[in-house]
Amino acid sequence: VCETEAMQERELCSAESISSSGCSQHLKIHEDVKDYYGKRLQGTDDLVLNVCVTPGKKLAKYVQDALKDVHEEVSSRYYGCGLVIPECLEGCRVLDLGSGSGRDCYMLSKLVGEKGHVTGVDMTDEQIQVAKKFVDYHTQRFGFSKSNVDFLQGYIEKLGDIGLKDNSFDLVISNCVVNLSPNKTAVLKEAYRVLKDGGEMYFSDIYADCELPDAVRTHKILWGECLGGALWWKEFVDIAKKVGFSEPRLVAASKVPVENEELQQIVGDCKFVSATYRLFKVAAGVPRERSRVIYNGWIEGCREKLEFDINYTFTEGETVVVDEETAVILVSSRFADEFTIQSLGKVSPSSGECPPREPQSAATDPFWLSEHVAEGGTSSCSAACSVQSKGCC
Repeated sequence: VCETEAMQERELCSAESISSSGCSQHLKIHEDVKDYYGKRLQGTDDLVLNVCVTPGKKLAKYVQDALKDVHEEVSSRYYGCGLVIPECLEGCRVLDLGSGSGRDCYMLSKLVGEKGHVTGVDMTDEQIQVAKKFVDYHTQRFGFSKSNVDFLQGYIEKLGDIGLKDNSFDLVISNCVVNLSPNKTAVLKEAYRVLKDGGEMYFSDIYADCELPDAVRTHKILWGECLGGALWWKEFVDIAKKVGFSEPRLVAASKVPVENEELQQIVGDCKFVSATYRLFKVAAGVPRERSRVIYNGWIEGCREKLEFDINYTFTEGETVVVDEETAVILVSSRFADEFTIQSLGKVSPSSGECPPREPQSAATDPFWLSEHVAEGGTSSCSAACSVQSKGCC
């Protein structure tokens, strides 16, 4: 470990009030991850498990087209576990936490357009070098007059050290990287800090159905393959809300099998899923009122319907009554101009209005959704059907 990186790690531990023994453990995890993704893995064929190539949900055509434009060498070193390309991206400022070789950054670079900007952050030198190598290639490929993407080397737990300011991004994404961090709370705090009010963290990651035993959490290969550092999904929900985000909204989930016999013995009865969530930073003081909303159908690639999460799929021109949390997200986020929104305030039982169905516990449980998928359902938004898209009843 070079002295500069060791110093950065010590400063990070100090900022998070981590003990010297804990700091040493964090340093080791970071170095193990750098070695795994910088030296051991040269492509997806080098992975022991298929965790890092697990698809999230079916790609929309406009996303497929963007993916085709990404250079082959960049795509060959992609290790994500889901799809982190949300809707309504034009003109957005986007931050990718753990950007790796830059595949998702370059896809987003095309989708945000020349007026938008994408920043990728990664701590692994080899991955950053691959990403930077193709900046000019993609600028020309997309027909842009100048690049709208840059890559910074640093730790996602301390974005201020690389100059990322408060309230500076519309969207933060991450693709199977948060689990690799030894301090997930710090990652979510930093994401919240750099997001503008109304901003969103849209990310895919691996989650466990329990608190993982030490034998799993300390296994170098399981950590590198994104399982050893997986959070119990309920712990993730608690952390996200404590940091300040709105209730996590589940978008997609699928089971992650452990097919290597040796690793199966270590994992035991622990189960894993790949899940995509969206978290919103809602400003304090914004009124939270149940509302009647109509999707205008203007979003690229989602003209007929917008699959927002497993609770809500909005069809163009149809009225949906939404709960307070969903209403405040739509009003305060980049989706505000995509809907006609009418507040209903507090509606009495005798008013004739049918109240929205309250989000069920299943709406945040990725294992519930992955079981639905295993039974032949879909992996994403329309699965829960807890709110109908037409009318409110």
